[in-house]
Amino acid sequence: MSGRTFSLVAAAVITFAACSSTNSGVTDRASRPNESDQIAVGSDPLTTEGASSGTVSPSDAATGFDPAPVEWGEFNDAVDVATIDVPVDYAKPNGPRFELFVARFNALDPQQRIGSLLVNPGGPGFGGSDLALYAAQIYDRSLLERFDIIGWDPRGTGQSTPPIDCIDDYDPYFTEIDSTPESDAEHDVLVETAKDFARQCLGKNHDIIQHVGTNDSARDMDTIRRALGEDQISYFGFSYGSELGAAWATLFPATVRAAVLDGASDPEADALESELQQLAGFEASLATFLARCSDDSDCAFHNGGDAEGAFDALMTELDRRPVDSAPDRPPVNRDVALTAVAQAMYSETFWPALAESLADAQSGDGRGLLALNDSYYQRAPDGSYGNELEAFQAISCADIAERTSVEETDAESAQLTAVAPRLVPQGSAGGYWCTFFPTSISPRVGITGVGAGPIVVIGTTGDPATPFESTVRMADVLEDGRLVTVDADQHTGYGVNQCVIDVVNDYLIDLKPPADGTECR
Repeated sequence: MSGRTFSLVAAAVITFAACSSTNSGVTDRASRPNESDQIAVGSDPLTTEGASSGTVSPSDAATGFDPAPVEWGEFNDAVDVATIDVPVDYAKPNGPRFELFVARFNALDPQQRIGSLLVNPGGPGFGGSDLALYAAQIYDRSLLERFDIIGWDPRGTGQSTPPIDCIDDYDPYFTEIDSTPESDAEHDVLVETAKDFARQCLGKNHDIIQHVGTNDSARDMDTIRRALGEDQISYFGFSYGSELGAAWATLFPATVRAAVLDGASDPEADALESELQQLAGFEASLATFLARCSDDSDCAFHNGGDAEGAFDALMTELDRRPVDSAPDRPPVNRDVALTAVAQAMYSETFWPALAESLADAQSGDGRGLLALNDSYYQRAPDGSYGNELEAFQAISCADIAERTSVEETDAESAQLTAVAPRLVPQGSAGGYWCTFFPTSISPRVGITGVGAGPIVVIGTTGDPATPFESTVRMADVLEDGRLVTVDADQHTGYGVNQCVIDVVNDYLIDLKPPADGTECR
């Protein structure tokens, strides 16, 4: 099970696949962008005119809106689907609506049914309905027998409407960029590309752009609970889904029957700290991959036992002279290659494909690296894209309290290079995405989980996207977080071994939480 997610952990305008920790509503960073940098709300016909008319305190319940009972329709023999209307702005419960797409995998043993289990795969930006549509392939049978598995596409994502939609062609914004500019003119291109992306996001989503953050999604969870007619409900979230679940448990603790958070970010890290933590995780995974390849003569990128040196040389060469890729697609440069590497770090099952792709690139064939890059960005065979990245960006910026200027962001790059010299090469520019988004009207609530009871937090020792230390921090911050350690080199730990499956079953089914510090090795 992978809670695959995007994150602003790389320098310049590319993003690496990782759990979003750009989430801290409480931050010690007071720096803000110049007013001229930000695309101001309501000041431009291409921005969010009139979008932020009112707010709801993060601690307020969503009880001002009364959802209609769910009207399910059959999807197949095991799954039903429906839509649930929620307010765009909970401060205006009678105003415009999001229509959330919801799927329900029906409990296999209705006589032993406990209730509903809300599930979320991460992101932010990924729809969660697939976790219910394909529940039989994801969850242990004991859970399938006792719970209705409820997956939904959060506001702005998946099949929920209206969707967040910014751009159609990703290549000019991601595949064709060079994050290590060698002149002021090249640097200006990066800045203008980021500014254009933000302007398009704001222009096309002006009615919803400031109402897609984690606080509102947590309120939607409570609305779904009430629409289902349940006083308390259980939850199982992966990656960013851990952050969402922790926010929900903080806002609505009395409604929490049980909650499992698998692969969590540090809830108190600010944006820069999160980038540093995640980059350190990805860099460590890359080092492990290269070391194993050096030690294995069967590795396609073995290079006589010096995969590390060969990798560094290849990245330098790709920056100097990109290699050809697929017809009608840009050549593969270092930025594309590094995105491909990040995609492969999610699980060591991807490492053989990465080794072959790196070896091919040495011979002038970039198609394998481009395929991994395209997989990261969810590019379909017909060249189309989903809206996961656009949704990720809008949700992340809605959650972040602070904004940094171009100059401040560039100044941070040296710190990123220090912890991840391969993934953020010397001379990298900064990442400017939220610099040009309007100031958040509802930064993500501070996580406490007070009153929610025991919450199980699963951390994987070799997780690149949500490093183990950040998951430990989530467990520590929660009032009654119970840390479970899983020994594996992958993102999220559920399903790695029978131990962690049994821990989850005992807790969700019998409400028997594990002791804090339980190890599944």
